[in-house]
Amino acid sequence: MTDLHVFGKQRGLRTTQWEREDKYGWGNNRGLVLMKSKDLIHWTHTEVFVNEAFPENFGELGCAWAPQTIWDPSVGKLMVYFTIRQHPNGRTKLYYSYANDDFTALETEPKLLFEYPDEKIQVLDADICPMPDGRYFMTYVSQENPGGIKYMISDRINAYNDYHHEQIDAERNGCEAPNTWKRIGEDKWVVMYDIYSINPHNFGFVETTDFKTFTPLGRFNEGVMKATNFVSPKHGSVIQITKKEAKRLEKYWKKK
Repeated sequence: MTDLHVFGKQRGLRTTQWEREDKYGWGNNRGLVLMKSKDLIHWTHTEVFVNEAFPENFGELGCAWAPQTIWDPSVGKLMVYFTIRQHPNGRTKLYYSYANDDFTALETEPKLLFEYPDEKIQVLDADICPMPDGRYFMTYVSQENPGGIKYMISDRINAYNDYHHEQIDAERNGCEAPNTWKRIGEDKWVVMYDIYSINPHNFGFVETTDFKTFTPLGRFNEGVMKATNFVSPKHGSVIQITKKEAKRLEKYWKKK
């Protein structure tokens, strides 16, 4: 998770809106939170400060945001990939690092996932999804006008250069935080994204079968996708769980 206290000033924890506001501006956190569970109920919790772990190149870190994890079979480790603003007033870029076996630290210094063709544009919020042919489908945010969802495809989990200019979301205004998952029993993949530019916030969806064409599915409760127990969602993620896992979670939370 992103270790960022958005309401620190309102809660009386600091006098400025952001921790290092004068020099670093908006949302200038330096830490990530790594959590791991064997049952989706009980979790470990570790704070990792990127600037302290890698001071030589990231000691003046502007921000570390929106981490995600994926298993890299080529090295047998969990790869953590996230957004970094390496220097004050710099541009955000996408980096990756490898976690230790206990998922309590980052073992390798962050490296770039890719170089965006326009160095003036910020990129952030990557999501990597395995494809059926062994390649990797990565969606991410390009903060253009408006900011939206783009994609790249690679046969390597940690290196991308297959640039596509077009945005694949179905929005006229800005959106972020894409997440891709496969429909169970179908050769269809859904890309979900956070529409931060509307009030209340909502999620939008597109669907693909070939990772080239993307069919809009609308927003929550405005099309085929339904939300039943929440409103104004932010930065969502969908994973598949087994029926056994689902029953265990239902039993646990019914007691609460």
